[in-house]
Amino acid sequence: MDTIRAALESGFEMVIYYLTQHTLTCLVPAFFIAGAIAAFIKKEAILRYFGPKVKRRISYPVASVSGAILAVCSCTILPLFAGLYKKGSGIGPATAFLYSGPAINVLAIVFTARVLGLRLGLARAVAAVIMALLIAFVMSKLFKPHDEEDDGGIIMSDPDGPDRGLWVKVAFFTTLLSILLVGASDISNTTKVVMLTMMVAALSMLLYYKYSKEDILEWGWETWDLTRKIFPILVAGTFLVGMIAYYVPPETFRPYLGGNGLGPSFLGSIIGAILYMPTLLEVPLIGDTFGYTAGVMGDGPALSLLLAGPSLSLPNMVVLFRIMGWKQTAAYLILVVILSTIMGFTYGLIVA
Repeated sequence: MDTIRAALESGFEMVIYYLTQHTLTCLVPAFFIAGAIAAFIKKEAILRYFGPKVKRRISYPVASVSGAILAVCSCTILPLFAGLYKKGSGIGPATAFLYSGPAINVLAIVFTARVLGLRLGLARAVAAVIMALLIAFVMSKLFKPHDEEDDGGIIMSDPDGPDRGLWVKVAFFTTLLSILLVGASDISNTTKVVMLTMMVAALSMLLYYKYSKEDILEWGWETWDLTRKIFPILVAGTFLVGMIAYYVPPETFRPYLGGNGLGPSFLGSIIGAILYMPTLLEVPLIGDTFGYTAGVMGDGPALSLLLAGPSLSLPNMVVLFRIMGWKQTAAYLILVVILSTIMGFTYGLIVA
């Protein structure tokens, strides 16, 4: 009974730690940014570039960064990918989108940088974009007949969203990003309050003069929709991670995931490919269960797991098999595992 009580206390302590240390200054602004992206950058403007007849120099980069723009999680990406695949998207852009959707999720990148360190957060963002480009290139070469069978037409309505000057959009997202960066910084509380007050006032003025009531309501709804889908799972998952850390201390994984060798990086990719990790939960899992923040887990395997985990899991593989068959599913799986291993191993050599 005492053991169970101690495990529960460990779970609650971890939840309280994440809520107090990271939620207000990191996740709240990040949710508002992700909601604004969903509301004001229409996905139709992105997806219209995915047809097999669209030039690769356009479709590949767009698909590779679409995760940051669309802010979707691993469970949301599958129906979107299925729609693209069946409507005639090129196999390269479609699989790049399949990978980048959860891998470059703006919430996940921000949370990674805040909790696990800026260096690892930036490495995750850069490596994920490179991987998405490589996946697009290799898949299009392996399955060229798929593209030749399609005429390349993905036609989306309302491609550009609201008619609003570019400077307004730039100012809006720059102010939101500034609020996030200042809120997460280590400057004095007095300076932070003054700067945040000024930026919130500027944002309010911009909303009042340049955005309609309907725009603001849509932004609020998209932010709430993301929050209600992700935040409860993050809290529950963090609680479970705390309990697991009590029963299985991070030191358990040092012989397998410690250091930056090729073996630990490959094992990190395999673990990521098998486990199902809801959006953001990979951060406390790596930081606390596998012991990255305690120095138990190496930088290489940590990055490998971050790159493979969000886009793959056993349930995802089953769904992908039903969408595009075993050959393409196997090729995608192998590519993600191999590239995640290489990226993690390379990163480990660089930072060692």
